[in-house]
Order: sequence, then C-alpha cells, then structure tokens
Amino acid sequence: MDGRLGDVLHALLVVVAAALLAFLSTRHGFEQDWSRARSASLGAQSQAVLAALDGPVEVVSYARRQGTLRAVITDFVARYRRAKPDLSLRLVDPDADPGAMRDAGVNVDGELEIRYRGRSERLKVLSEAEFSGALLRLSREGERIVAFLEGEGERDPLGEANADLGRFVASLDGRGIRTVPLPLARTGTVPANTDLLVVANPRVPLPPTVADALAGYLETGGALLWLAEPGEAALAPGGGLDRLADSLGLRVLPGTVVDAGGQAFGLSDPSFVAIAEYPPHAVTDGFALTTLLPQAAALAQLSGARWAVAPLLRSTAGSWNETGHIPKAGEAADTIRQDPDVGELPGPLDLALAFSRVSPSPGRREQRVVVVGDGDFLSNSFLGNGGNREFGQRVFDWLLGDDAQIEVPDRSAPDRELKLSQAALTALAATFLVGLPLALVAIGGGTWWRRRRR
Repeated sequence: MDGRLGDVLHALLVVVAAALLAFLSTRHGFEQDWSRARSASLGAQSQAVLAALDGPVEVVSYARRQGTLRAVITDFVARYRRAKPDLSLRLVDPDADPGAMRDAGVNVDGELEIRYRGRSERLKVLSEAEFSGALLRLSREGERIVAFLEGEGERDPLGEANADLGRFVASLDGRGIRTVPLPLARTGTVPANTDLLVVANPRVPLPPTVADALAGYLETGGALLWLAEPGEAALAPGGGLDRLADSLGLRVLPGTVVDAGGQAFGLSDPSFVAIAEYPPHAVTDGFALTTLLPQAAALAQLSGARWAVAPLLRSTAGSWNETGHIPKAGEAADTIRQDPDVGELPGPLDLALAFSRVSPSPGRREQRVVVVGDGDFLSNSFLGNGGNREFGQRVFDWLLGDDAQIEVPDRSAPDRELKLSQAALTALAATFLVGLPLALVAIGGGTWWRRRRR
C-alpha cells in the first residue's frame, strides 16, 4: 500500500512540476537559433540598425486573409520584434476596401509599409536586405531638397494628370525628400541648397538662360536626373538639352524602342519595353521586380566622355529603335522590321545610364547623373506597373548618396540544391527504371528456383 501511495504522489509531483513549467513558459520565453550560420536570426548589421532607432516603428502589411502569406510576414517581422519590442505589426486586408488600397498605391498582395518618425517606406519584396535597408534610410535625419525644372512644359511634379508625377513625388515626401519647383527662366541659377535637379521632359526648346544655368549646375558638381523622351524638341541643335548631352558624352538615338520581349509579359504593344534582368550596379543590386517603359528612347555613349558610365536598363537582343510607324495594341505588329539604312540599330539598347565622376565641387566626393530614355514610367498612369516606383526610388536614393545597402551574407545550407550532369541523370534513370526492376525479378526468380528444388 505504501508503495502504491508513493507512486501516486510521485505522479502528482510530476504533473504539478509540468504544470508549473508550462505556466512559467508563458511568462518567460527562451529562444535559441541552432540553424546553420544562424539563418533563422537577424544579421549583425540589421541588429545595429534596430539599435540606432530610438522610437517606435510601425509595420503595416497589406495581405489578404486567404492563404499563408500573413503567417509568413508575421514570422518574418517577429525576428525584428524580438530585437526591438516597440516595433509593431498591423495587418490590413486589401479586399476590405479595394478603392482605398488603390488610392494608396497598393497593388501587390503582401506589400509592406514601414513607418518611423513621420516617414515611410514601401516594400514589395520580403527579405532582410530590403527590410533593413528601408529602416536604415528611415533612420537618417535631415531633409533632401529636389528641384524640378518648370516653365518649359515639363511634367508637373505635383499634378494629378496621367502624364504628371504627383503620385511618385508623394512617395518621396514620405521618405524625407522635399520637392520644389524651379523656374530657371526667372531665377537664372540653381539654389545652392539643391541636392538634386530633375529635368522631366521639357516640351519646347529651352531658353538660352535656362540652358546656361543647367550647364553651369552640371559643371560645378550638381546631381542631375534627366528624363528624356523620343523626339524631344529640346534635344535638337540649339534646344538646350543638347548641351547637357554633349557634357555627358551622350547621344539620344532617334526613334522609339520596340521590343518583342514584352510579349512574354502579356504586352501587345511593341513600344512597351518590359525589363526583368538588370546590369550590375548599385541601383539594380538585388532588384527583382519588372520595370515597364512605355515608348522609350535608346541612349548611346560617345567616346571620350569624362564620366564613368554604367547601364541601368537595357532592352533585349530582339529590339531596335524604330523610326517609322509603330503599330498600337490591336494592330498587326509583324508589319515593322528593322531597317539599318535609316539608322535603326539592333538591340540590346541602353534605356537608362548612370554617370559618375570625381566631383569638381569642394566638399563633394562624387558627382552623379542618371539619364532615363523615358519619363512615362514614373507618371501617374504607369507608376503602379511592376516595380516602376521602386526602381525610381532607387535611382533617387543613388543620386542623393543615400544608396547604402545592408549586406546580408548567404546563410543558407550548402546542400539545399543537387546539381547532376546529364550523364548522371541518365545513369540514375537507368538504375531505377531498368536495373532495379531486373534485380527484383532476378531475386524473385532465384527464390522461386530454390524453393522448387527442395
């Protein structure tokens, strides 16, 4: 009897101890990452960025309730919340109010918005490099001044018309970038506190005073973004922008780029160029979204330029600069052919170039310029296509010197992928499809033969 009582008391003690441990686990947590190279934890640089944030961070996820995406995002953000408890996550269902989501520019399921001290960053790609990079940009203090040239029929940076840039500029305002109009025809000079000057498709030739001011700004080390278009009047000799092109050693090729590669993305208009692969550059490093350029001009670098030049956007080998009629959607696209006799060049063609050199201005280490052969991709009509907005933001970050990226080393397991040669695949197929069945038949036959002889 005493033995049975002792067994019962021992069992009760085990149950009470287990209950106490379960209760304590709800109050005190313990986590340890035992994966290879700590692949389930944040890197040292990400933790350093979080330590530098002295205020709360709000993450808003626009993910639908259906599927597993919400759980993936929650688990991902939980890594950051463990290192920074005042980082919060709010889940919003885009299906609850589709109109509000469209007005907010949300068009990707799972899109994230990170908010910190009145600023915000949008992410369409869920990765530690992108998320920590956004936190790093938000942590920087100070306001950047971006001036938009106005007065010559340029795209309105605050306008709501289809061709204007209002939606994109609104996204810059939330990232600590202040945009101001610059009527150079009246002022004659670019203000000294301008961090970046944007020339967005002037419709008429520039007055000599404006051309002189732009040339002076470039020669003294100013950062410049030039959005070009096919057939711009300001690019003609004496149009003003021809002086910028000469200073950069640049030529804007005639015609509009057509690229049959857009059919793979469901584009029926050959003048729409879809780009999913990018040349190596700080702007394109790790960029995995598709950029759509409607009716772009090709760019060419002339020899003897004083700049280091790198391509950012490039069409496919099946493209060329069409100087004749371009069929629209619904027309027969097979009516156009490349004609080298009229100056049409085969692809791949450069559609955006990045220029850099040692700055001639004291106190600045590097001068940066970007020329894009299309301004429509940042317009209100096309900003939501693919990664147009994200690519434009990367261009602005690089031009403003705010392009530092969080380096996340590869911490994945080395044996996640098995690569076999064709000979090895053939040998495996022969082994499992022929050798193994024959072996089983032989074993069965041998067993039958031995039993029959008994």
